[in-house]
Parts: sequence; C-alpha cells; structure tokens
Amino acid sequence: MSKRSGSDVLLENRKARFLYFLSDFMVAGLVLTGTEIKSLRQRNASLSDSYVQIKNGEAWLCNMHIAPYSDGTIFNVDHLRERKLLLTKQEIKRLIAHLKGAGTSTTCVPTKVFLHHGYAKVEIALAVGKKAHDKRDAIRERDTKREISKAMRTGAKTGD
Repeated sequence: MSKRSGSDVLLENRKARFLYFLSDFMVAGLVLTGTEIKSLRQRNASLSDSYVQIKNGEAWLCNMHIAPYSDGTIFNVDHLRERKLLLTKQEIKRLIAHLKGAGTSTTCVPTKVFLHHGYAKVEIALAVGKKAHDKRDAIRERDTKREISKAMRTGAKTGD
C-alpha cells in the first residue's frame, strides 16, 4: 500500500473540548500493530476517557479503545493496551514540566487521531478541567450560534 500525501482524520475527541480548556497542542507518532492499524483505518476506535501518561521518560497513550480487527487471527492484541507515543526528548521534558508543575491540575489528553503519509499520528494537548459554570457557558454559546445560523438560513430562504 503506498503512502498517501496529506492527512486523513480518523477520530476526534469532541468530549475533551467540552470538558477541558486545551492548550499546547503537539503531534506524536503512535506505535501500533498490524491488526490495530487496519482496525483504526476502519474507524473502529474511541478516544473517550483516554489520556497520556509519562513512565520512565516515555509517553504512553492509555485507555484508548481500538476494537479487534474483524479479519484478524491470533495476532489481535488487547483492545485497551497502552500504546507508546513517539515524541522527542525535548517534547517529553516539556510535558513533564507542565504535568508536574506545582499546584496545577493539568493533564494531557489526545484530541484527534489521523493518518499522515500513511502513518498513524495523534494530536495531544495539555488540558485543565472546566468548572460547571464554564460548561454551561459553552452550551449557551453553542445554542446561540445555532439559533443565529438558523435565523440566517430562514431569512435567506424568505428573501428578507
């Protein structure tokens, strides 16, 4: 299979945008087995409740669900196993500095998984949890945008 140019978004973690304030986005490679990448290309995966953890100077993506490949045999692996992220030492040090900072409740979450030239990549971001009133503001803003776009569409149809 040839490597295609460009990128193809496979998964998005929309829940993370609702639950967290996201900052410092970075892209990391994802170490997968053959049946995992085939299942991922079929979009049989989920990013909800997944997070990034630093262990022994390496970054690991935890709790990402990739369904077993339907045509796989004994080579299918555990669907919730930890998967290694490919980051440079400087990027890992920067993540550790943000995550271990004094008095911060920062975590690191994946926001999307995509293919870039045939390789699986994951976009990760530093996240700070939103309070209940912040979530209500986001809901109110989303509803307002929806009402405005609906009013503009109906206004355009009537010719006003």
